[in-house]
Amino acid sequence: MSIGQMTKHRQLGLTDQQVIEMYTYMLKARMFDERGFLLQRSGKIAFHVSGIGQETAQVAAAYALERGTDYFLPYYRDYGFVLTAGMTLRELLLSVFAKAEDPNSGGRQMPGHFSHKKLNIVTGSSPVTTQVPHAVGFALAAKMKRKSFVSFVTFGDGSSNQGDFHEGCNFAGVNKLPVIFMCENNQYAISVPLHKQTAGSIAERAAGYGFPGVKVDGRDALEVYRVVKEARERALRGEGPTLIEAVMYRIPPHSTSDNDLLYRTQEEVDMNRAQDGLPRFRQYLVNCGVWSEEQEAALAEEIKKELVEATNYAEQAPYPQPEDTLRHVYGEQGGEA
Repeated sequence: MSIGQMTKHRQLGLTDQQVIEMYTYMLKARMFDERGFLLQRSGKIAFHVSGIGQETAQVAAAYALERGTDYFLPYYRDYGFVLTAGMTLRELLLSVFAKAEDPNSGGRQMPGHFSHKKLNIVTGSSPVTTQVPHAVGFALAAKMKRKSFVSFVTFGDGSSNQGDFHEGCNFAGVNKLPVIFMCENNQYAISVPLHKQTAGSIAERAAGYGFPGVKVDGRDALEVYRVVKEARERALRGEGPTLIEAVMYRIPPHSTSDNDLLYRTQEEVDMNRAQDGLPRFRQYLVNCGVWSEEQEAALAEEIKKELVEATNYAEQAPYPQPEDTLRHVYGEQGGEA
């Protein structure tokens, strides 16, 4: 690694402490994800959908945005993103246990359907890709009200073939809206590989809608940070949307209900695991002289303690009351909805 490569984060305006913080979020997301698998396999939670292998791009993108100002519409694998945006491990554990205190849905939704009003995380819906036109709507509001914020939306490669994606991109392009579309291209739409769902490049589709498309290595945190930061600056200048295709690999099965070896080989998974962005970023920090094995061990122990506390709290927290089933669905007496 050259000297220039070892100081890339400084060239991008990031301090040593900031890249360590980015790595902290990546590792926290990874360890939460691993805990989710264990909880599901032990029968303590019903379902888990994983983002392992995608944390690098998620954290880098969130770090390039403005918390408290921008609006976020993440998709269901984005644990790294929402943690960086301000959600806590306790909140994520309350969600997977479907408890009443869950800030996402009060225990009503499956895990990964994020929502947090205080953090500008917009409620997600179960049908894939519906968050794309919603993000365009937020960007339209920014333009109409002359507000200086962007909306940022993520989705998988399978979602890029849905009508919601095309309609959202078309409307955003026509109206030059401040929205950033980021496709987390993890190579599979559940069991369908990329080459069977998309003939060309996802990023190149942006040209048809009249705005730039950028293809980036989703396992390179600093490149993702640079691209998203530039897209945000472009949007705030009134130059319209950007479509980012962050190329990565979904290391685990689609969910805990999926047998991925029915449609891909163990050799393929192992080959891509060896290119995982998280250890790659950790090695970058080591090469820069800002990280060590001692710091790694201390951080892992700290996150483990936080996970244990969050798990114990969420497991013991009360479930929603049956009589609350229709709350937030129909209007209630006294004006409460």
